[in-house]
Amino acid sequence: MNDVFMNTYHRLPVTFVSGEGAHLFDVNGKRYLDFGSGIAVNCLGHRHPALLEAIKAQSERLFHVSNYYQNDTALLFAEKLTAAAKMKKVFLSNSGAEANECACKIVRKYSLMKYGEGRHTIVTLKGSFHGRTITMLSATGQKRFHTNFGPFTEGFRFVEPNNIEELKNALDDSVCGLLIEAIQGESGVIPQTNEFIAAAAKICDEKDILLMFDEIQCGMGRTGAFFAFEQYGVKADIATLAKGLAGGVPVGATLAGDKACDVLVIGDHGSTFGANPLAAACGIAVLDTVNNSGFLRGIAEKGAYFMDKLARLNNPKIKSIRGKGLIIGADISMDAWPVLEKLLDRGLLVLSAGAKTLRFLPPYIINTDMIDEALNILNGVLDSQS
Repeated sequence: MNDVFMNTYHRLPVTFVSGEGAHLFDVNGKRYLDFGSGIAVNCLGHRHPALLEAIKAQSERLFHVSNYYQNDTALLFAEKLTAAAKMKKVFLSNSGAEANECACKIVRKYSLMKYGEGRHTIVTLKGSFHGRTITMLSATGQKRFHTNFGPFTEGFRFVEPNNIEELKNALDDSVCGLLIEAIQGESGVIPQTNEFIAAAAKICDEKDILLMFDEIQCGMGRTGAFFAFEQYGVKADIATLAKGLAGGVPVGATLAGDKACDVLVIGDHGSTFGANPLAAACGIAVLDTVNNSGFLRGIAEKGAYFMDKLARLNNPKIKSIRGKGLIIGADISMDAWPVLEKLLDRGLLVLSAGAKTLRFLPPYIINTDMIDEALNILNGVLDSQS
């Protein structure tokens, strides 16, 4: 494998060939309970009937058409997505990094056209992760991602999460946008406080700084609401989605409200595969499944059950638990990676988020029996570790 792939991932020793529901199967036929969901991508699990039907039906009509034209599937997807998001317009791309790049272009042009030059700084949070392109690495508030890849795109500034005073000082007259993850996934499943988000929204409104929420990992229903930021009682000028948006097919979305929806004009931005009909068909299937109050309530209830049962393990090697809905982090008293390997051996797939944090991102279709099974495996592995 290392002879053909660039060595960019610390891969676990397993090769998967198929999936069904919340399970994956390897080349030897061994079954694994998937509590990582492709890093929040396979939100409806594997081979979900709605997704299979969407791909089959769309593949028989149209795979791709240039954005010089429209296609009916992408148009319907955009209509459904903007309605679900309560936004005005959307730009469709292929990934979360692209969605965030588009958002940053929008806020800088908005400020330039309205206020002139010198107001181009974008503030993000320490511990954030916004993508792997040079500009999105520049926006990412974790130094470990910056090694070896400079020089970086200028114009980004970082503040400590949940530090309101530091945020007030950072949002000066040079700032055009604030980019926040309501729950930081990659740095350990770190939620922002209600007070911090409220302060951010108030300052941005007063100073006409566009408020952006990166909902790539924590959005699309994962917290039990369509967007995680909705649970803070605020509105976004721009919100970005990807990962679970099409249930496993690459798609990204940059959604804009009243202030920002008409900033980009012809020639300002593009994406060859954006608005791809196959991806759009899958996006429709996910939206039709996820975006209803009963389904979202079920995600919240499963998440509450998961966190309660995780706490009830009373395992001394679990130091703290946090999260919302089905994005859950657990700090442990040992390095996470050896634990992931042991869990894999016992048929459970879990992620890490930092050196000593386990991250759970199960598909929304899990049930309480699957949660119990996963936690029994976890408890046994932790007990076996010295």
